[in-house]
Amino acid sequence: MTLLDPNIPDGPIDSKWRTWLDQHSLVGPRNRAGKNVIVIGTGLAGSSAAASLGAQGFKVKSFCFQDTPRRAHSIAAQGGINAAKDYANEGDSIHRLFYDTIKGGDFRSREANVWRLAELSANIIDQAVAQGVPFNREYGGSLATRSFGGVLVQRTFYTRGQTGQQLLLGAYSALEHQVAAGNVTVYNRHEMQDVVVIDGEARGVIVRNLITGEIERHAADAVVLASGGYTNVYYLSTNAMGSNVTATWRAHKRGAYFANPCYTQIHPTCIPQTGEYQSKLTLMSESLRNDGRIWVPRKGGDDRPPAEIPDAERYYYLEERYPAFGNLAPRDIASRAAKVVCDDGLGVGGTGRGVFLDFRDAIADQGKDAIERKYGNLFEMYHRITGDDPYETPMMIYPAPHYAMGGLWVDYELQTTIPGLFAIGEANFSDHGANRLGASALMQCLADGYFIAPHTVTNHLAKNHDPVSTSDSAFDQVENDVRGHIQELMDVGGSTSAQAFHREMGHVMLDKCGMSRTAEGLDEALTEVRRIKGEFWSDLRVDPGDEEFNQSLEYANRVSDFFELAELMIQDARRREESCGGHFREEHQTEDGEALRDDDHFAKVTAWEYGGESPVPHDEGLTYNEVKLATRSYK
Repeated sequence: MTLLDPNIPDGPIDSKWRTWLDQHSLVGPRNRAGKNVIVIGTGLAGSSAAASLGAQGFKVKSFCFQDTPRRAHSIAAQGGINAAKDYANEGDSIHRLFYDTIKGGDFRSREANVWRLAELSANIIDQAVAQGVPFNREYGGSLATRSFGGVLVQRTFYTRGQTGQQLLLGAYSALEHQVAAGNVTVYNRHEMQDVVVIDGEARGVIVRNLITGEIERHAADAVVLASGGYTNVYYLSTNAMGSNVTATWRAHKRGAYFANPCYTQIHPTCIPQTGEYQSKLTLMSESLRNDGRIWVPRKGGDDRPPAEIPDAERYYYLEERYPAFGNLAPRDIASRAAKVVCDDGLGVGGTGRGVFLDFRDAIADQGKDAIERKYGNLFEMYHRITGDDPYETPMMIYPAPHYAMGGLWVDYELQTTIPGLFAIGEANFSDHGANRLGASALMQCLADGYFIAPHTVTNHLAKNHDPVSTSDSAFDQVENDVRGHIQELMDVGGSTSAQAFHREMGHVMLDKCGMSRTAEGLDEALTEVRRIKGEFWSDLRVDPGDEEFNQSLEYANRVSDFFELAELMIQDARRREESCGGHFREEHQTEDGEALRDDDHFAKVTAWEYGGESPVPHDEGLTYNEVKLATRSYK
């Protein structure tokens, strides 16, 4: 095991990024067209990075597996984006956003990165407004803000419940502007299969054309992975069905360390599962918790219509247990609290896995029109899916897998352990520690894409790189590996679909490596996942035709990586003998059921080196100079 160096600049925390910018290497304008960059993914991080690098004059290739960059999963983000602008005049500041993010992540984040994120947050809003993103505004014309979980100020900017969509359209317009200028080429319906490493540096990728099945080679001077998160490992999640871990996992197998894979977030406000036929779950924005009150009947089995249950017989469990934050308790705490009341037999709905999110009081206080202006599209979406009108009856919600705080390990420059390979947005192990505060994902993606990666990638491109041809023997080797893996999938010749194996593995992961974990359960999970993986490789059915459009092959290819990731997640959760944020080990909790950290032994990042079934852990110690380690309390 080695100790990882995050390459953090010296000096006071509020000047580290400025110091780094003043000292990093540049590429002259006339030389930029001779430098090539590959960006994988076209969500907020990928589109903004590709657009920014293209605008600087570099030649960029942008890849997405969707039919258009606009279908990237960032479009599904609903509630808002954080920024320390203090338009609400509450005393918010860079330091408060920094501290709330560190505390929300249960003191498992790298201080320097989080400060930079808070520092750049204001720039993001200015950038988006300049692009025409239609943020909600107050009556006087100023941008509107609202609260999200884990904070006591209103710093979340929003466009009703469509914030991700509108921000992505802004980034997409910037991307297409660079396409028109000839600086960026977009490859739709192309999926990365592997990264090519030459002389220790990332110099290209192998991709598969999902329409023709053709395997293609692309060379570059730097590769940026912006391929999103991996919570589809649970099968049912709020992620788009195409979201996968393949790009980052294949990079991991080439030498990029994978950090904190056990840190996954279960979102507290999702529409509950109604049957085994479902292949995904629908998120209801956390912003609804600003005005909705969460409760269950105080008596188990109370099946009266919610309107007939008087307040005295309602258990507003978040308000009672966490009076300072109430319904805006952080996501990990709110999710576990919902699980506890349902496990105690107080859950609602046919499965007993549901709680009420009630807008009765907000509508009475503010009027239906005011609630509609804030959440109208969310209420409409819920009505269409469930048939219930949230204006008349409470929403029913339950936690669901949502976001990955783990990902490829990166240093301060967002560079992985493979020089020239960068990971941004949800693809890296992020700035969120063990739990992401709501409205921070969009903030990180755009900070990485617009304001950090363009400089750190430039710093790498300023080095002298010998030209690389796709005829290099390294491309031959990696392409052969890709073709061999595809052929293995095709040759199994079994009778069971990849989806069936994925669903079975997802049940195991959610039950034993989900909202709560135990040593015994994790050991059982590892055995079960390996058993299911063995059956996958002996009984998988894939439709014939690897050199053509073949969605069953696409899916099987992604699931094969999910199996390996699941093993690493379990091993990481087993090694971390503490509870922190979204990682809740039942053996490590306080008397009143809260997470019990072990700062003496686990105030660190664990980054895993690929080693098959025996991965090798490497640690990065976390130091806290600006905040004091404290038991996280929202009471």
